[in-house]
Amino acid sequence: MATLTEQQAIVATMLDYFEGWFDGDVERMDRALHPALAKRSFELKRTVTKEHMVAWTAEGQGRSEDPGDRRIEVEVVDVHGTIASAVVRSAVYREYVHLVRTEEGWKIVNALWNHT
Repeated sequence: MATLTEQQAIVATMLDYFEGWFDGDVERMDRALHPALAKRSFELKRTVTKEHMVAWTAEGQGRSEDPGDRRIEVEVVDVHGTIASAVVRSAVYREYVHLVRTEEGWKIVNALWNHT
């Protein structure tokens, strides 16, 4: 079972990812993502990498999708050793995420998402 500290660290990673996207904060986005990220949308039929996400964040693409409603609900579904799973619900996206614990902290390695 995950400790409260682990769960808080996972939530913090997810908020870096979502809030970093909406704020155009490259540092937060970069910190949240593993170099081997595979983010998939079957709705849009594409897979993106960490490099794509960081570049798009720098361009401010997330700012244009900011709904104004910053309600971001993170549910840590499971933590087992150095891997974890979470669901994120926001006004814009629903994402199912896999994370890995690295020396630098929790990083998002896989994401499957759809617009809400």
